[in-house]
Amino acid sequence: VQLQASGGGLVQPGGSLRLSCAASGFIFGSYEMSWFRQAPGKGPEWVSGIDTSGRQTYYADFVQGRFTISRDNYKNMLSLQMNNLAPEDTAAYYCAARPRRSVYQVFSQQQDDYNYWGQGTQVTVSS
Repeated sequence: VQLQASGGGLVQPGGSLRLSCAASGFIFGSYEMSWFRQAPGKGPEWVSGIDTSGRQTYYADFVQGRFTISRDNYKNMLSLQMNNLAPEDTAAYYCAARPRRSVYQVFSQQQDDYNYWGQGTQVTVSS
């Protein structure tokens, strides 16, 4: 199982980045996906998530309207388009996968519910 995150970098405030997460070794379309982030000296926080089909998306209040999550189940790829970035968005960003075990399963923002994690990609927003 592998989740390979990429696309991070240094960007000025107001700029944009697109993160990608390539999945392999498991049935990607059967897993809910999320992005988490962790800033230096802070605990991890959930950023955004998407259901197995890609039709339902979820966002933390602090990224609502700025970030867009998407997935391509044919390419086993998860993406996060980040616009209007601010210095407080500086963090290591991680993609994570959670198996969908039931049609009644409620989407989770809790990191403990996610089985597989990528290695993280650093996003730095600074002028």
